[in-house]
Order: sequence, then C-alpha cells, then structure tokens
Amino acid sequence: MTTQQVQVLTLGVWLGTWAVVGITGLIMVCTRRPDRWVRWHVRALLLPVLSALWALVVHRSAVSMGPWRSDGLGLAMGLYVAALGYIVQRFSVRYLHGDHRYGAYFGGITWTTLAASMVWMSRTLWLEAVAWTAMDVGLLLLIALARESQPVRAVAALTARRLAFSVAAVIAAACWCGLATGTADAATAMARVQMLPAADRMGISVLLVVAALAQAGGWPFGRWLLESAVTPTPVSAIMHAGLVNAGGLLLTRWAPVLGAAGPVPHALLLVFAWISVALGTGVLLVQVDYKRQLVASTMAQMGLMLMQCAIGAYDAAIVHLILHGVFKATLFLRSGFALPRPAQVLGAPGATENRVAPWPWLAGAVFALLYWWAVPQEPVRAMSALMLGAGLAITVRQVRGVREGRWAGLISVLVAAGVAEVVRMGVDAGLLRLLGWPNVPGVPGWGLVAAGLLAILALVWLAVSMAPSSRWAVRLYLGLVHIGDPRPDAMEPHPRSLAHYAKEAVLR
Repeated sequence: MTTQQVQVLTLGVWLGTWAVVGITGLIMVCTRRPDRWVRWHVRALLLPVLSALWALVVHRSAVSMGPWRSDGLGLAMGLYVAALGYIVQRFSVRYLHGDHRYGAYFGGITWTTLAASMVWMSRTLWLEAVAWTAMDVGLLLLIALARESQPVRAVAALTARRLAFSVAAVIAAACWCGLATGTADAATAMARVQMLPAADRMGISVLLVVAALAQAGGWPFGRWLLESAVTPTPVSAIMHAGLVNAGGLLLTRWAPVLGAAGPVPHALLLVFAWISVALGTGVLLVQVDYKRQLVASTMAQMGLMLMQCAIGAYDAAIVHLILHGVFKATLFLRSGFALPRPAQVLGAPGATENRVAPWPWLAGAVFALLYWWAVPQEPVRAMSALMLGAGLAITVRQVRGVREGRWAGLISVLVAAGVAEVVRMGVDAGLLRLLGWPNVPGVPGWGLVAAGLLAILALVWLAVSMAPSSRWAVRLYLGLVHIGDPRPDAMEPHPRSLAHYAKEAVLR
C-alpha cells in the first residue's frame, strides 16, 4: 500500500472507532441500567484515542475521504479531544454514580466530543458548520440535564442565547465564503479568498471574530461562562478544557481569511479579548467561590489566547490552548481539594506591610526586557516577556515573607519556570514540524500593542495594591464582585431540586 492509501485507511479507522463509541454512548442513554454498561463504554473511548495517535504517527500529508479531511492540526485536535473525553468520563464513573441521569451524562459528553472532533476533521464548509452547531447543542443539553433546578434552567436559557451568536456567525461565515468563492471545499475556498472583494473578506472576518468571542466566553458574551459554575464538575471540565477553546481553533483554521481582511478585524478581536482578560482576572481576584475562580480564570486565559490570534501568533495560541486545557481539566477534576485564595498567592508578603518595595518589580522588568530582546521579531514575544516578568516579580515579592527556606524556594520556582519554558518550546517546535502553520503574517508591531495593553492592566493592579482603601479601588472591587456574582434567577436559596429527587425516589 502507498503512503496515501495508508493515511486514507487510518482516516476510515478513526471514523469507525467514533461510530463504535457513538453506539455505546447511545446505549448508555437508552438503557435503564447504565451502570452495567459504563465500564465497556469507557474502555471503548480508548479506540478514538489510539486511532488518532496512529494517524499522527503515519501522517505525511492531508488526505480526504468524502466530506472528511485529515491534516496535522485536525488529527492533533482529534487526539486531544478524544483523550480529554476519555479522562473526564473515566473520572465520572464514580463521581456521577447515583445520579438519576447517569447514562445521559455519558452519552451527552460522548456525542459532544464527537461533534467537536468532526469540526476539525471537516473537508467541506457545510460539515464544519453542522459539526459546530452539534457541538454547541450538545454543550447546551449537558448544561440543561439537571433541569429540575431553577438556576440550571436560567443558565441554560442564557447559554442558548449567547451560543446562538456563535452558531449563527459560523453558519453565516461558511455560507458567505462558499457562495463568494464558488466552492464548498474548505481548502479551495481558503486558497481563493484573496480574490474576493474587500467587503466580503471584511464581513466574513467580523463574523468569525463574533463566533470566537461568543464561544470562548469573551466580552460582551461572557456572562454565560461566568454562570456555568452550576454544572456538574465533569461537564465543567469538558467545557472549559475542550469546548470554549474552539474559538481560537476556529480562527486558526480560517487564518487565511483573517489575514486577507486587513487590520480592522484584528483590532476588534484584540480590544474585546483584552477586555475579557481584564474582567476575567478581576473577577478571579475578588471571588470567594473556588469554582467561580476557575471559571473567571478560563475567561482571562481565553482572552489571552484570542489576543495571540489577533497579533497573528496562531502557533502560540494552539500551544496555549493545549497546555491550558490540560491544566484546567486537572483543576476542575481536583476541585474537591481546597486551594489558597488568589489574594494569598498574589498579595503582599505580610498582613501588616503596606509598603510596596520597588526592587521585585524592577527585577521583573529587567528580566522581561532581556527576554524580549533575545527574539524581538517574534509576534508573541513581548506578551510572553511581560507575563514572565510579572510572574518573577510576584515570586520575588512573595519570597520576602518566607523566613525559612527562602532561597531554596526561590531557586525551585526559577527551575520550575525554566522547565515550563523548555516544555513550551518543545511542544511548539514539535507542532511546527508536524502540522505546519498557515503562512499568514501578523500585523507589524501589534505584539508590542498587545503587551502594552496588558501592561496597563498590571499598572492598574499595582495601583490598587498600593491604595486598596481609596474610593476608586473600592468601586472597582464592588463592580468586579457584581460582575462575578450570578444573577438572582441563577441562584437558589433552597435546593428544591433535591426535594424533587427525594419525592421521585419515594414514588419508586
């Protein structure tokens, strides 16, 4: 067999494994005793993981079969989504046991991850739009499974309204692009996009920006993400680690269109993503509920990922997506273990010390400048330098409050940071060799603009830490608390849904 025939065979095997998993997921939904089938279902989830891994090993070039197409990015995302689905459902075997919709959760997660995988393995624009719609519908059904609870119904209704923007924008962009280029083949349409009129390129790009912001929970669509804390932990894990990330992947797949549209869509994306970073970080720092802290963290991290897309650093965005997804899934699945409040991590070294010493920030600034100066032409280098410099400054500031093991702790943190940077560079280089990124040049100088916007947020936080009792700081704090708290109809003083479950149990 030729290499291309082998790749076509692997694509067929991959589709076959998802068909098997889809059938077992349907059994989990329909059977009255899902606990009898759950072990077999979870074992079957390993089939798409192994088939995607095999496809990546034999991958040499993109191949098509019907409406499906396997390329490096699609296979990598298919492997990531399948592995994430397996881990979350393996965790759910015991976590959700006893829930009266036990099988429905497994079936819903399976079909939602199946749709998410199909988005990135689509050859045609229509299949991509259909799979995107199925992915968001699956997420909405997962949120609404506990519909006996009034807050769940309110959050599900809000999520439906917000994700409708994402679905409608993707469908409109796919139809517009297909009609304008005269083809439903995604690769051919991307190749012809340069020949489209400027108005077509601009309109499609703005639709893509709207879809990415709504999907990632960015401003002004982020309320649905902030209130999604009512969902069970496995649903939160699959949502925050796999589905909200789809916004950045969408922009990466459509990078040729964005690159041909000029600076306006990039500017819109950069500004809205920056506001998302500001709101997500602020809510994270003032919230007392740990799960809401994780939700706000996702909002901020997705904002950073979209900022990377806005400056043309698609490779950094995908690496950010993968590493953040693994990290956030771990935090959600281990959310039963209490973690320190952000104020304990980022606050002053001592409760009685109000003076802000300048030298930790000076050390962070010097490090950031040297890090950026090493490779100044890299678009995302300035943003990375700013964040690493801020992390170093916070670490040094925290070390001042440690009496024993100060230097050992500082050295450990620096070593861990170095290892993390090596891992990031290794993942980036491996993906570059395997996938091949779209040759779309970023807007010159926008990396510095993005770093400047993030520096403004850092200065605001520094000003708040120096004058926490000032009138404007108190107003900022109260405003962030108001944004982070759920709406009245998304709260339930008494868990009436539990009484409903108890009544059902008595009747049985």
